[in-house]
Formats: sequence, C-alpha cells, structure tokens
Amino acid sequence: MATECQTFLETGLDRDWGRRIPGMEWTVAQAVAHISDTLLWYATDFAAGRRELSTMDLRVRPETPPADLAVTVGVFATVVARVVQGSGPGARGWHPYGMADASGFAGMSCDEMLMHTYDASLGLGLPFTPSEELGGATLRRLFPWAPHDTDPWQTLLWANGRAELPGRPRQTGWRWHCAPLEEWDGVTS
Repeated sequence: MATECQTFLETGLDRDWGRRIPGMEWTVAQAVAHISDTLLWYATDFAAGRRELSTMDLRVRPETPPADLAVTVGVFATVVARVVQGSGPGARGWHPYGMADASGFAGMSCDEMLMHTYDASLGLGLPFTPSEELGGATLRRLFPWAPHDTDPWQTLLWANGRAELPGRPRQTGWRWHCAPLEEWDGVTS
C-alpha cells in the first residue's frame, strides 16, 4: 500500500506541490504531510492503548522538499505497520471513532494513504487509481455497510465523501468502523 502511494507521489515530483487541491484548502504538500502525520499518530495511539494520549505534537513539515515528503509516507507507514505487527492479541488503541484493534489501525492507515494520495493527485493533475485489492480490502474493513456490488475504488471514494455513487447520495458526515468488525452493530454510519 505505502509503496503504491509513495511511487505514485514520486511520479509528480516535477509538479507544483504548493498548488491548492481543487475543492480543498490544502496544498498538495499539506495533504502529503498529513498522510505521514496520521500514520505516526495511529502508531502512537495504538501503542498507547485504551486511553487518549495527547502529550506531544506530531507534525510533518509541509515545506519539506516533495521527494522527502514522499519518502516520509513510506517510512511512517513502516512505523505503523511494525506497531500493528508487534501488538499482542486483543490489543486496542484509542481513536475518536472507537477503540480500534490492529486491523482497524491498519485499515485507517490505508484509508489515509489512499484518500490523501488521491487528493494530491487532483492537485498534481495526475490520475491515481490504486489496485482493486487495496481499495477493496480497505473498504470492507472500515465501511462494512458499503455496497459490495460496485467498483471498490469508486465505492471507497464515495464512503469517504469524495465522489458520488450511482443511486446513492454523496456522503457528507461519514465515519468509519475501526473497532473489530464483530462489534459492528449493523448500523450505517
């Protein structure tokens, strides 16, 4: 996942990363820095366990050269992956949307990488479509209520409020389900 996003971002190193993303207030550099911010936050939140730990500020500097921002995505994805892989059975970590398990933190990390790489692609003027496998796995883990009979990538964009899906209204107040899937109550968030 991280390799796919990082490789895509590296194809746009010659583009203007200071350009605003259409429909957003962020620049490309700010969106890419945010990807890394969230990956490090998720690693910290999961390692901290069941309580919110807000004792430090984690921030990737968006003024960093684009090549280094792209590499940072890969490095921080490795950090969160190692925290997830090193967690014990039943480990949970605090998140505003619920007490996430290892697969929840992995899914949220994947969603952040995919959505904000997509956002960056809009600012860079380059098309980004991840593999169907990655988009589908992220969709099924975080949005169990999402339709299963539609294109996984388009459905993931819809679930994150970034696109319309035929026959369904655009999502506006979306949330994902990051607690274990067996705890999902069957309600559409």
